[in-house]
Amino acid sequence: MAASKQALRTRIKSVNSTRKITKAMEMIANAKLVKQRNAMEANRQYAQKLQDTVDEIVANNPGVECIYLEPKTSDAKVTIVFCSDLGLCGGYNQNVVKLAREKLDKKDPVILVGTSLYRQLREEGFNLINEYPISSDRMTFLELKDLVDKGINLYRDNKVGTVELLYTRFVNTMSFVPEIDQLLPCSLTPTDVPEKTGDYVETLFEPDAQTILDQLIPMMIHDVVYADWMESTTAEQGSRRVAMKTATDNADELGSSLRLEYNKARQAAITQEITEIVGGSAAV
Repeated sequence: MAASKQALRTRIKSVNSTRKITKAMEMIANAKLVKQRNAMEANRQYAQKLQDTVDEIVANNPGVECIYLEPKTSDAKVTIVFCSDLGLCGGYNQNVVKLAREKLDKKDPVILVGTSLYRQLREEGFNLINEYPISSDRMTFLELKDLVDKGINLYRDNKVGTVELLYTRFVNTMSFVPEIDQLLPCSLTPTDVPEKTGDYVETLFEPDAQTILDQLIPMMIHDVVYADWMESTTAEQGSRRVAMKTATDNADELGSSLRLEYNKARQAAITQEITEIVGGSAAV
């Protein structure tokens, strides 16, 4: 009985220590979630304005020729994949791996941003063209731009026919969905652009539509990738917060169950001692 009580005390202490860790990680993830979400929403206005500008130019110039609007002959795809640097974030990373297995050809080049899946994807045979793991948490816009330019250059050289992005879309604080977003060729056509209604004044662009699109579309792609990276990091922190909250709740439940079991064992030991005292007194 004494050994059982000692084992229960050890387990209770271990559970309490684990709970402190998961609770602290939950609070940190929640703080990062708020910060990342605010940054993500602040970037949306610029991204939307840039997208609207490209839409307007394409809509008003249906015959424009642009390398980023024309499909390539190559069937290969280059995919930029976003994952986390750290674990303990629920099914965030494994959902990315699951979609990669379903949608990607392992022979096609992959640029992985994030360190947690680098070894796993290499072992599964994916063609990672970055020789070393790239940290996602410390990624800057310029570093991300250089990675995107690698994919754009492969597309311009007709080595790949598609540039796409695998990221995790932030739906809300409890829901996160991995998706694939095609970057090149731009899928926008003049028929996709809704007609302008009301008081609308057409914007005049110089020197010509092709020159502007050749420079503006890469800028738009860079911002789209950056926006999706911000969305992925927001989803990562949200997933980690949910996972750590679940772990904390499980620790609370397990701790209560162990304390109840310990109290029963302690009560049984006291009852046994009283019984032995009473029995010894009656024998005397």
